Formats: sequence, structure tokens, C-alpha cells
Amino acid sequence: MSKDTEGQHGVQSLEIGISILRAITNGHRAMMLKDIAAAADMPASKVHRYMVSLVRSGLVDQDPMTSRYDLGPFALTVGLVAVDRLDRVGLGLSAIAQLRDEINETTALAVWSDNGPVIVRSERPHRPITVNVVTGTALNTLTSASGRMFAAWLPHATVEPLIARELKTPDLPADVRTSAAVEAMLAAVRQHGVAAVTDYHLVPGVAAVAAPVFNAKNEITLGVLAIGVKGMIDMSLDGPVVAALKRSAQALSLRLGYAGGDA
Repeated sequence: MSKDTEGQHGVQSLEIGISILRAITNGHRAMMLKDIAAAADMPASKVHRYMVSLVRSGLVDQDPMTSRYDLGPFALTVGLVAVDRLDRVGLGLSAIAQLRDEINETTALAVWSDNGPVIVRSERPHRPITVNVVTGTALNTLTSASGRMFAAWLPHATVEPLIARELKTPDLPADVRTSAAVEAMLAAVRQHGVAAVTDYHLVPGVAAVAAPVFNAKNEITLGVLAIGVKGMIDMSLDGPVVAALKRSAQALSLRLGYAGGDA
């Protein structure tokens, strides 16, 4: 047996144990041994032998009252460490590049800073007329798509000072001139799952829509945007651009450990 061939062989018992762990994980709840065996497509007697070792290792825990099995403390530790080591921006850059290829519009990645949302990277589409996004510039909270998106899902205390300051500025769009109007706008953003600005008042002719990306703590951590020329980019909430944007943000959220539910 050559070294190359030998290196391709794994440890079968480990792979079987991982299959059992996967069955428990996919169950989304504590499970009886027979249910785990059925999900893993193995005899219960075989699964029980592995469960003994998995419990000893801390990867699985058994409730002495119900005899049900669930993921153990070491499995939780492994999961948290894996999430902590994820490069959210790196994964986000890959996501906006794929999204750009799908919709052929300018795409961008935004993060939140003390001064509001900041575009950290953008991807230009393959078309002659495009919107050039300057990275590193903080955008307004009330009038930009990324700002509205973050304001809709960040804690109120985080965004309130910036909103209060911007409400004092003149010539705001009609939908954000009062506190009541702002609350209504943010409620609509949460309802639709995206924030859209059809004509950014600071840069006329630019339209953008932003979707939130959540982490394992159910917190908004990034924003994915599609940006285009007003009248040329499809901004309809049920259109292909918004649908692709939502899919991209949801896939990135899952990659960052988001399990769904209320954010």
C-alpha cells in the first residue's frame, strides 16, 4: 500500500460516531436511543455501544430521568469555538461576489460602527453603467438602505443617539422626518426583511436594498446590499433581485451559526 493510498483511509469507527452525532444534531431535540438508531440507519445495539463512548467524551449527554440523549457540554464547546473562529467578513466577501454574479448588479458588504453603517467591500457587475461604491465611508442611518437595516435590528439604545442627531438635519425624506415616521419605517423593514431606498437623497439616482445577516447569538452582524441606478435595478420586494439578496443573507447567516427564530 502506497503512502498516498494509506493517507486516504480514515477511521471507520470515528466516521460512524460522527454519523450518530449528526443524527442527534438533526433531531433538534433530546432523543430516545431507538429514534437515534432509526435516524442513523443503524441497529440500536450498535448505536448504544457508541453512545457509551460519546457520553464519556462529553460529546453526548443522557438525561437520567428520561433516558433521552442530547448533545453534551464538549459538543457545545466545539461549536462555540468553531463559530468564534469564523471570519465573518471573509465569508461575506465570498457571498457578495456570488450574489454579484447572480444578479449582475453592484453588491456590497456593510458593518456597523460607532458612526453608523460602513461599506467594507463592494463588487462591480459586468455591465457598462454601474454604481461605484466608495468603501470605508460611514453612511447615514435614516436615509441609507444599510442604515435602515441596522437600525431595524440593532438594540434601540445602540442606534437612538444617531437617529436623534439625524432627525435634526434639514431636508430629510418624508418617511423619516419624525420619530413616529421612523418607527413606522423600521417596522416595515422588519416586516419585509429588507430595507430599500429607491433614491438616496444624498446621491440622487442611486437605489439600494439591504438584507441583514445574523450570527449564532441571533444578533445582526453584517448587511448584504444590492445597489444600482434608479429605474434600472428591480427594487420590487417580490422581484428576483430582492429574492436573491435574501437568499444570500440567509445562507451567510446559517454559515455564521444562526439557527433562526426571533433576532
